[in-house]
Formats: sequence, C-alpha cells, structure tokens
Amino acid sequence: MNVLSSWRSLSEKIIIPIAALILSLVVFGIFCALNGTNPFAVYSVIYQSAFGSAFSWQGTLVRAAPLMLTALCTALPARLGLVVIGNEGALVMGGIGAIAAGLAFSSLPPLVVQIAMAIAAIILGGIWIMGVGALKYYRGVNETISSLLMNYIAIAILNTLVEGPMRDPSSLNKPSTYPLLEVNWLQSIPGSRVHFGLIYGLIACVIAYFLIQRTTFGFGVRTAGGNIRAAKIAGLPVGKLTLAVCFLAGSCAGLAGMVEVAAIHHRANASLNTGYGYSGILVAFVARNNPLASVLVAILLGGLLASGSGLQRSLGLNDASVLVFQGIVFLVILFSESMYGKLDFFKDRQVPPKITPSTQPIA
Repeated sequence: MNVLSSWRSLSEKIIIPIAALILSLVVFGIFCALNGTNPFAVYSVIYQSAFGSAFSWQGTLVRAAPLMLTALCTALPARLGLVVIGNEGALVMGGIGAIAAGLAFSSLPPLVVQIAMAIAAIILGGIWIMGVGALKYYRGVNETISSLLMNYIAIAILNTLVEGPMRDPSSLNKPSTYPLLEVNWLQSIPGSRVHFGLIYGLIACVIAYFLIQRTTFGFGVRTAGGNIRAAKIAGLPVGKLTLAVCFLAGSCAGLAGMVEVAAIHHRANASLNTGYGYSGILVAFVARNNPLASVLVAILLGGLLASGSGLQRSLGLNDASVLVFQGIVFLVILFSESMYGKLDFFKDRQVPPKITPSTQPIA
C-alpha cells in the first residue's frame, strides 16, 4: 500500500466517525428544539458540565474509567469477527466476584484485599464471556444473541444474591450486600477525586493494543478474524484463540465491575447495573475497535454522561435526555458503518495505462 492509499484509509477512519458524531449533534439539537429548548444552550451546558473546569474534568474521568474497560469487551472479540455485547453482564459478574472477595478477605491488609478483589472480578468476568465464545465456536450459537441474553442472567444473579444470601439486613429500601471496610476502598489519585480505576483503564487499553498489534498472538487473532478457514488451514488453534480472546474481553469488563464496587458504591446492589456495559459497546463502535482510540471516545462519552445532572439543573431537561443522545449516536454510528469503502473521496484513483502506438512494422 503506497503512502497515498494509506493516507486515504486513515482519513476515512477519522472523518466518518467525526461526521457521524456531528450528525448526531444536529439530530439531538432538533430533538431539543422540538421540546422547546435552545439546542445551543444544551450544547453549552454539556460542554461546561463535562470539560468546562477542573472539577468537571474529574467527573468526566471518573465515568470514563469503566467505559475504557467495558469497551474492550466488545473491541477484542471484534478482531476475531465476533460481535459480543455482553459487557453489562460481565461487569455485573465482576462486581459480584469483587464484593465476595472483599468481604471474605476483609481482615487481610488492604493491598491484598484489593488484589484479591481484582483477581476475582477478572476471573468471573472472563469466564462469563469465555462461555459466549465456547458456545459460538463449538456449538455455532450466535454470539450476539447469547451475550445479550447472558446480561439478563447476570443481573438476575445479582438481584438474587443482594436480596438473599448476601443481603445486609440494614439495607431496607435498597437491598444491598454488606459494605466493604473503608480501608479496602479503591482510593483516589492524590489531589483529585478521580480514583485509580482510571489508571487501570488506561493500562488495560495500552496492553490490549500491544497484544493485538505487536505480538504473534495478536497476529493469529487478526488472521483468524480475517479468514477463519485460511487460519485453520494454516494450523492456527482457532478454538483456543476464541476462548482466550473472549476471556480477556470479559476480564476487562469484570475489572470495571471491581472498580465500581471498590471505588464508587463500596457494596453491590442494583446501582451496579447502571449501563456502563451498554455504553462500552458504543465506545468500541465509535473507536472502530481500536483500544487506544477507545480511551479518547470513553472520555468524550464520559463527559456526556456527566452532563446529565447539569442539563436537569440548568435547563429543566430530564437527565434521561443524555440517554436519548447516546441512542442517537449509536444509531448514526451503525449507519455510518455502511459508508466505509463506498465513498469515492476515499478510494484510490485508477489511472488508465497509456497505450502508445507501436513503431514496429506489422509482420
């Protein structure tokens, strides 16, 4: 691929998502106008609530941390050609594993407890999505449908536990598990209210990018995702690759559940099911399943989620308006997927060969 072709390919991957986001803003502005609200005032409040001050930035980064991790739950299997949307279920299962480990080992040193919580969340979330990969590879079950249904199973398990064997009797109006000891909470980065979950998210995205783009394992994954028959002919262990990638994907979402339990809620309850998993799907789609790009998109979407209360206070809009915007973005991004490779502007120009008349006499 020459330099011009590489530039066209890169510009297509950048311009189309940006255009989709701009179109989403226009459509959301029309929605706000129909509800009697000035769209430009809405945009201003969103910006001020998300990025207008250091305090706003901190709120945005707190919400971006789990989005980075849950985005990997969709982005990594996508390199194998799988469309996994079980992020929410893996996050919930990770949260369950984290609170169980945190309560079981509460008497140990805080660092040991946090490591145990992270390991439990990673294992439980990883196994949850690895099951989706096993169903796909060995039984031919559609991974999109099975991962979606497993979200509901995970939420049902959470509700059963917090209303039954793990319930704190003092949690009356909102059934919850027993709380973590304060010394075992995931602390904030010094000088801010942003917890260390942000560091986990950044490290996970960098490792995921390196693993997929710079290792033989990642080469095998990309080969199998491009042509599974060719990968099998070449002798690649496609089944093992599928299980490994799905485990890694689920472990990232499970770690997001640990972050929410240890840094935000300090216990497990219905608040664990807040939609970060579903939002992570959107992050992965907008980022074109690129782990590094997911960092930027997670920050943008985290800012949008952080602006919900600001819209309610300043303009009287319901904070669910942010979810409307998120849904619009999701639909427009899905539509934009059909535009790749079809716009003439991003296609290579084929120069017809020049035909020069022959000077040799015809025999």
